[in-house]
Amino acid sequence: MSDYLVVGGGVIGLLTAHELAKTGASVTLVEMSNTGRQSSWAGGGILLPLYPWHHPSAVNALALWSQAFYPELMQELFDQTGVDPEYRATGLMILDAEERDLALAWGERHQMPIELLDRARLAAIEPNLELRLDNALWLPGVAQVRNPRLMRSLRAALDKRVKIREHEEVIDLRVHEGQARGVRTTAGQLPAHRVVVCAGAWTAQLIERLGAAPKIRPVRGQMMLFFAKPDQIRQLTLYRERYIIPRQDGRVLIGSTREEEAGFSKTTTSQAKEELYRFAVELYPLLKRAPIEDHWAGLRPGSPKGVPYIGAYPGVENLFVNAGHFSNGLVTGPASARLICDLMLGRPPIVPPEPYALDEPRG
Repeated sequence: MSDYLVVGGGVIGLLTAHELAKTGASVTLVEMSNTGRQSSWAGGGILLPLYPWHHPSAVNALALWSQAFYPELMQELFDQTGVDPEYRATGLMILDAEERDLALAWGERHQMPIELLDRARLAAIEPNLELRLDNALWLPGVAQVRNPRLMRSLRAALDKRVKIREHEEVIDLRVHEGQARGVRTTAGQLPAHRVVVCAGAWTAQLIERLGAAPKIRPVRGQMMLFFAKPDQIRQLTLYRERYIIPRQDGRVLIGSTREEEAGFSKTTTSQAKEELYRFAVELYPLLKRAPIEDHWAGLRPGSPKGVPYIGAYPGVENLFVNAGHFSNGLVTGPASARLICDLMLGRPPIVPPEPYALDEPRG
């Protein structure tokens, strides 16, 4: 019997297992497919909520803690595994003029440097940007990671410390006399002293069998990848709720759609592909000469106002939830994993936990 059983092998589940394993406890992680292959793999890897001044303070608290911790975590994973997650502090350009005043006020409030670029400096920073603007916002401290490489690094770090069971779907949670005792899977019973559900968009489906479930729903996001050359596009670019992410090897990632009615379908659509393509070449016409290498979809775990559920499940001892991070799983993952472990282990929490409680109203 494991001390802890983590349900779900996305970035939240992997980070939670990583934190729990540091205590020396026995940890098992169960995942219905391959670890790190759902929305954690599919996302862009920008380590800041998009337009953070529009997010609740509860989301920003997790994001800012994680942002400060990421350099240490990336170095730790690289030293342990030799897999480079390609963490880079590249900065972020935001081209939406209407965001300027809110952004500058938010940056001052949170002591995050935000600069206003004039036309000349904007052209110097990103000479291939077609859009001609009088000014743009520049956030020099924003970093990015390459999602698939981070998933590989986390998985490698856990291999010798956590028992990982892939391609094993959890059918239901085992609860007896008001206490979680483990789970039942397609392969049989998995007993554990404590269970934490980190199942992303599938969390509500699993927990609703107990009664009240967190309001987590799948939200499909489609993305596109261009096979471009290094330094053709230099900067992370955010405009009209969509982003352009240049990678070290020259590839350029474009995202993302937000589809509330797709359910659990990860099918891509020609309409989304056309929208993403037009967005990309409007800003960077040179991408017309770059082949489209890939187009895919992922399911984000949407939640009211994007505030995740992190804490004990009311009425059932030894059952916990860490899910519902919407598009900010990587952004807030390190803090979310630390917080749920603080709560499970009775340690002082890194941030006030009340906003993330399962019974906390979210509107």
